[in-house]
Amino acid sequence: MNVMPFSVVLVDDHQVLRDAIKEILVRHPDFQVVGEAGSGPEGVEVCRRISPDLVVMDIGLPGMNGIEATGELARHCPHARVLMLSMYDDEESVMAAVRSGARGFVLKKACATELVDAMRTVVKGGTYFGAQVSDRLLSGVQLGKLRAPTRPGREALSPREQQVLRLTVEGKSNKEVATLLHLEVHTVRSYRKTMMAKLGASNVAQLIQVAAASGLIERIKSTDTAM
Repeated sequence: MNVMPFSVVLVDDHQVLRDAIKEILVRHPDFQVVGEAGSGPEGVEVCRRISPDLVVMDIGLPGMNGIEATGELARHCPHARVLMLSMYDDEESVMAAVRSGARGFVLKKACATELVDAMRTVVKGGTYFGAQVSDRLLSGVQLGKLRAPTRPGREALSPREQQVLRLTVEGKSNKEVATLLHLEVHTVRSYRKTMMAKLGASNVAQLIQVAAASGLIERIKSTDTAM
């Protein structure tokens, strides 16, 4: 059975980098580059026209940068998941990417294998932050740069929501969570939206970090272990 590849739009102001990624993806038939752009506004327009599954976005675009472009995509093309590429892993860049709605963050110095792994994780509904980037993210949370709720106890989430959250933290996509918990995919989406509303998060990446910052994830894991 032929499976349709995931559609990808590349947004980077360096043609050589876009060409390099396209060359990498030639060896991975589960992806198909369907569009590319060299600026933020052009990237938003291409995505609005094509509605891709995944956008690989350079954070350092001139003019409208990748953070601003990702925010525009969240409004105009919410189906598209964004993987942010950056030369740097400073806290401010990582925090801004998460706030904008990016589902992953990969350094440009990463190897081809890591880039493809990140793309697969993000396009399937998961989140991807490499070890070094995760350290920056955690540091930002600890310094209060990513807002955490003041009273996010386990009682704030139903038992089923806690199960969905645990699997989401493990990088499972909506489809994978649905299979593991014997639910419909639309039901899993509904649980995630409800959890985001309860915990004050605007996207899945923020949901995970808010839950982590509050200690909620550790409490859920410890309860699962004790059962």
